Amino acid sequence: MKILHIKSSPRGQRSISTKLSQAFLEALSSDVVKIEVDELDVWALDLLPFDGPALDAKYADLTGVEMTVEQHAVWQQIDELGWRFRNTDLIVFSVPMWNFGIPYRLKHLIDVVSQRGVLFTFDAEGMRGLLAGKKVVICAARGLALGPDYPAEEYDHQVAYLRTWSRMVGIEDVEVVLSQATLSGEDVAEADFSAAIAQASKIAKALKGS
Repeated sequence: MKILHIKSSPRGQRSISTKLSQAFLEALSSDVVKIEVDELDVWALDLLPFDGPALDAKYADLTGVEMTVEQHAVWQQIDELGWRFRNTDLIVFSVPMWNFGIPYRLKHLIDVVSQRGVLFTFDAEGMRGLLAGKKVVICAARGLALGPDYPAEEYDHQVAYLRTWSRMVGIEDVEVVLSQATLSGEDVAEADFSAAIAQASKIAKALKGS
């Protein structure tokens, strides 16, 4: 099984979302399932700015205008990044919640790579994702559970955003591992994290049996 593991926390081994994803990958790897992991750390990746030649290349593609040499070179970089998404069976996101959403470096990655002909296409009949048949597992961490003051259905722009992106690129099989007490007292945080690890193991077991 080929896996693209997208890490979006800059906290290294202190990151709860990274620990969740590592536990999931360890549970998934076995004599039954051999995994090949392509790790993409958004804080280590040199992401090109999506302006200038990249933006011009996008609109050249949309309008059918021939790209310049510079625009073609930039677009080739984007397609090579997109290949890492296309050349995988499972995408694993390890993602902390920042201000009810996702880290800006992860958003940058998504904005660069989510292009027509790279991860989706569209015509007069609508949009079609190019990653159909793949799976997504979101290993998410947040300091506190969203509650009555901030109901998840309105204020969760972390997991909900990645679900929306998954659907846009054609992925309908999305699982979530969520630890949402990282800023609570030690006992509460530990119990919540243990429950999330158990959920990660359950999802891994189901994938091994599928």
